Amino acid sequence: MKILPKTKWGWVRAGVIFAAAAAVLFWFYGMPECRVLCYSPEEGDVVFQSLPHVDLVDMIEGATGSPFSHCGLVIRDGGEWKVLESLGNVHVTPLYQWVQRGRMSGFAAYRLTENRRAKAPAFVAETKKFIGRYYDFRYDMDDEFIYCSELVWKGWKNATGEEMGRLVPLGELHWKPYVETITKYEQGPPPLDRRMITPKNLSEAPQLRPVYRSGI
Repeated sequence: MKILPKTKWGWVRAGVIFAAAAAVLFWFYGMPECRVLCYSPEEGDVVFQSLPHVDLVDMIEGATGSPFSHCGLVIRDGGEWKVLESLGNVHVTPLYQWVQRGRMSGFAAYRLTENRRAKAPAFVAETKKFIGRYYDFRYDMDDEFIYCSELVWKGWKNATGEEMGRLVPLGELHWKPYVETITKYEQGPPPLDRRMITPKNLSEAPQLRPVYRSGI
């Protein structure tokens, strides 16, 4: 049975379909691979990304005026580069899969400054202690539930005694357009005095310096 196109336009259509399929495959597999290959990870790096759009992600990005809606800690595990993160719960995700999840596979990486690099092993060890804790949708700073930037902040705090980034009250953020989303997850009125560490404020910490950014 012949399956090849019989006309010029049939070949054109087949070419368009092939090109579209190749673009989709590159989008899902090639682009993350390219971004990862261009980044030289080190244990203790803090990585940031934009998650796919949902109300919570839009609230985080809009309230902070930043594309950073998620972050995690780069670790070396079983000979592979992985990201220790809180998404659903605190767990470890292969770096490639972590990058692939972000919008357009974009991400940014920040590294400990030279005078703090020796603290990386303790930083990783303390952060791992939170593995298994569930995600905190209320963004409280207690230890019962842990959100992504809180995980990194507490790992560093417990390892060094230093605060990584400035804790900001909700009332200082651009929260009003997102009052419905905040009320939904808080199950009550917005807690304007609640202090939290946002991905944006974490990225501005003096302990970190940017080393890579692409697609975000």
